[in-house]
Amino acid sequence: MLNSNQITEIFLQPGEHFFGGRETRIRTILGSCVSLVFWHPSLQMGGMCHYMLPGRARGAVGGLDGRYADEALALMLEDVRASGARLNEYQVRMFGGGNMFPGISRLDGNHVGTKNVLAARELMRRHGFGCVSEHVEGSGHRNLIFDVWNGHIALKHLPLEGAKADVIAVRRGMAPSSASASLPQFGRGAPRHESLLPPVFPLPFAGGRPGWG
Repeated sequence: MLNSNQITEIFLQPGEHFFGGRETRIRTILGSCVSLVFWHPSLQMGGMCHYMLPGRARGAVGGLDGRYADEALALMLEDVRASGARLNEYQVRMFGGGNMFPGISRLDGNHVGTKNVLAARELMRRHGFGCVSEHVEGSGHRNLIFDVWNGHIALKHLPLEGAKADVIAVRRGMAPSSASASLPQFGRGAPRHESLLPPVFPLPFAGGRPGWG
């Protein structure tokens, strides 16, 4: 296990992505946005994107913009190719897509969070890969931590309906742990690099959430 002075923390704002090596922890906060998390078990490399919308109304103009699903994935795939490994060697997980206004009905039945999730699934189908696990839709915020050195993902889900928050851990695609621990608070502001507290340990699974796998 790495000690705190060996770890670099990256906090993603909406529209940003990051790909790094085994000394990296990536964190973000999701509402209706979606994050795709890529991890290579052997190389201990991986990354995360955080996009806001399914796509641009008139298509891409100029450089790629990570605020949109198709362009965020394109940026991630550039990093995957640069790593020298095949895409099918990476494990991919999806998070987010929450309904931030559950009391408002929509004519098409789909809020922006659902549209973001559907966009991710279509893009993965188009590129020939899928998720090993996901925690999507519902309502409210998700605090997400990804430890690149071991593939551990810690997630705290805060629903808007006042239901009990879910605190979830996934280690290398295994079932969520039943061990008890607390989730550190996320920072705010622009992406930053800083020393961390010790790595996150397995967190309790509160049940009743979408299945994994």
